[in-house]
Amino acid sequence: MNSSTNNGINRSWQDFLSAHGAVIEQGQVASFGNLEQERKTALSTTLLTDLSPQGLIKVSGEDHADFLQNQFTNDIREITPQLSQINAWCNPKGRMLASLRIFQTGDDYFLLLARDLLEATLKRLRMFVLRSKVTLEDVSDEWMSIGLAGADASAILAKQITHPPQNTHQVIHENELIVIRLAGDLPRFQIHAQTPTINKLWQTLQTDATPVGYPVWNWLDIQAGIPNIVASTREAFVPQMVNYSTLGGVSFTKGCYPGQEVVARMHYLGKLKRRMYLAHVETETLPDAGGDLFPAGKNNAQSCGKVVRAERAPEGGVDLLAVLQIAVAETGNICLGSENGPPLRLKNDPYPVDNKA
Repeated sequence: MNSSTNNGINRSWQDFLSAHGAVIEQGQVASFGNLEQERKTALSTTLLTDLSPQGLIKVSGEDHADFLQNQFTNDIREITPQLSQINAWCNPKGRMLASLRIFQTGDDYFLLLARDLLEATLKRLRMFVLRSKVTLEDVSDEWMSIGLAGADASAILAKQITHPPQNTHQVIHENELIVIRLAGDLPRFQIHAQTPTINKLWQTLQTDATPVGYPVWNWLDIQAGIPNIVASTREAFVPQMVNYSTLGGVSFTKGCYPGQEVVARMHYLGKLKRRMYLAHVETETLPDAGGDLFPAGKNNAQSCGKVVRAERAPEGGVDLLAVLQIAVAETGNICLGSENGPPLRLKNDPYPVDNKA
């Protein structure tokens, strides 16, 4: 029996978070009472947050590794219980249907992706199972996901597990917890566990860390330059456009998968014309993922890019990740929503990016 609420969060987990001060809106923890203050402490304290906007698919069965190898952009054979991996799932035209993190527990693989894409992803993946011995199951109600971030995050985790993961994508399994180190200069960890383990862990961690709403975690992801494909950006980008080759999300030697010819052709033959940038815009309105960007001042100009993800910044305005035409980005004259909209200010890339595909 499905125990989730109609907004997607496991009901008992939602009740637990609410009892600990969470304000839940539209399927996510919006805050713990003072979002503005939570934003201001984003880089100065250790943060604890619920990651229910992400969902989990469990993949099991004798043929599951081969099945996944034939679907995703990365080399699944490199995943181990100690090493997770980011992946893209593409349509035959090379456009991303989902961005995922894949990790292994025992004999099973888990796919972590935006919850608003989970049902469509599960349905489409099952179409390709055919006679393979593979079972795909939504386990988002069984496994809760939380995030811990901050300079002291590793030390705080060391009270729960012997050796917190130190390297990006590294995984530690201990005390019924799955702990994954995320990319970025700020130490950040994704923790997966079943209830009641996650309840006990949350109560313990909140003595050393500050609970915050998901928007703060979203902002940290943006600062780290991590894209997130959601329903409104599904099929909008080829993996290289969201810097997935730079981030290690594409293998160019693994063999075939849906869209592989397009992705490989862009890598071997083409010069990348669009890529993802970190930017700031002064606006009171939070842009939607998939929103269009335009060259400044050009009447009837076509869109030169799209918003990948956006969040209000601690100092005001909005920080965002945007896929832009490189030639237009180099002019620095880009506006949000229309050619006369608020101007974007490009910030330093969070990691070195090569404009080659």
